[in-house]
Amino acid sequence: MTENYDQSIGSIGEFICEKCGIPLIKSQVRFKYMNNAFPVELLMCPKCKFIYVPEELAMGKVLKVEKSLEDK
Repeated sequence: MTENYDQSIGSIGEFICEKCGIPLIKSQVRFKYMNNAFPVELLMCPKCKFIYVPEELAMGKVLKVEKSLEDK
């Protein structure tokens, strides 16, 4: 099941890739950690493939998943 973080990533066109100077687009990406992969929809640069991970996501749900996987 793909998670969607539209509320925390803002609107399309609001974020610009610093390297390429073009707007980030919503894209399906995979988080990989300790041999596990999680599909999520985040903003990504269509040229250099930079993925923007909102702080709320990185310090919230991702951190919880990392801790639970490390405890296994």
